Amino acid sequence: MEKTLTIRDLRISFQASGGTVRAVRGVDLDLYQGETLAIVGESGSGKSVTVKAIMGIVSSNQIVEGGTILYRCREKDEWTERDLLRLSRREMRRHINGTHIAMVFQDPMTSLDPTMTIGMQLMEGMIQHLHLSRALARRRAIELLELVGIPEAEKRMRNYPHQLSGGMRQRVVIAIALSCSPDILICDEPTTALDVTIQAKILELIQEIQRKTGISVIYITHDLGVVAKVADYVAVMYAGRIAEKGTVEDIFYDPRHPYTWGLLSSMPDISDESSERLYTIPGSPPSMVDLPAGDPFAPRNAYALEADFKAEPPMFQISQTHFAASWLRGERAPQG
Repeated sequence: MEKTLTIRDLRISFQASGGTVRAVRGVDLDLYQGETLAIVGESGSGKSVTVKAIMGIVSSNQIVEGGTILYRCREKDEWTERDLLRLSRREMRRHINGTHIAMVFQDPMTSLDPTMTIGMQLMEGMIQHLHLSRALARRRAIELLELVGIPEAEKRMRNYPHQLSGGMRQRVVIAIALSCSPDILICDEPTTALDVTIQAKILELIQEIQRKTGISVIYITHDLGVVAKVADYVAVMYAGRIAEKGTVEDIFYDPRHPYTWGLLSSMPDISDESSERLYTIPGSPPSMVDLPAGDPFAPRNAYALEADFKAEPPMFQISQTHFAASWLRGERAPQG
C-alpha cells in the first residue's frame, strides 16, 4: 500500500491565561491508502488537535512548535508530496480541504448552515473546487445523497437542516465531505450524538463507501467498540503523546501499555457475571500546563517503576507493527 500521510514529531501548544498548554508532544503517525486508523484516548489527550492540524484548522492562540505533516497524493499521473504545516490557511482551503482531505465533525448542526438548503450546501464545494456546472453539481449531489442512504434524495435537496433527523443530518455531512472525492476522510466522533442503531448504520455506511472508493479514514473516538469494528491500525494517546500503537489485533489481544490495559479493562464484559463494578482508571489526567516529571501516566499506574517518575519513556518496538512507550518494555524491567 502507498503511504498517503506521514506525521513526524508534531508538537503543538496553546497560550492560555494559566500558562502554555502543551497539547501535542512529539506525535508520529502513518496512514496508508485505503487504511482505517483509529486514534483513541481520554478527553484532552490531543486527538482532535492532531487531526485539526492535518486540516489546517488552527486557533488564534495556537503555536505549532515543530514537526512535519507530509501528504502524498497523485496529481496529473505523478506523485507529489506536500508538508501541510508549511501551507497557508488560504492554500489549505483552496487546494487541500475538501478536494484531498475532508472532515466529519461530531455535531452535524455545527457543520451545516441553517440558512441554506441541503442541496446548495452539497453543490457549493463541487462548483467551487471541481468547477462543475450547476446542473452537473445537482446531479452529483443527488447521487451522493442516494449513496449515503437518504430516501427521496431529490426532494431532500430542497430541505433545510432543521427539517432532518440527527442521523440524516450526519449522513448529509458525510455526503458533503465526499462531494469532491477526497483521498482522506477524518471522522471526529462522528456518532457521539446518535442513538446506538443509527451509530451502527453510520459506521457501516462509512465502511461501505471506503470499500467502493478506496479512501483512507481516520477516526477520533472514545469508544473501543467502534475501534474494534472499523479500525485496521490503532494509536492510543495520553497527555499529548502516543502511548501505544499497533494493528487492531495488537492492541486488543496483546496490549503492552498500562494505560491501554486500563482502557480495555473499563469496557463492560457481558460474559462475566461475577463482575459487580466496572473498572475505572484511578486518578485524573495530568494538567498539560504543568506536566509531572517522568511518565505523565505514572501517578495513575499501578505497575509504575521507579524510572517512570524520573524520565519519560521512549517508544519501544515490540514487533514490526507494534510499539509502546512504557518502561515496562525496557530491558531492565522486571519480567512476568
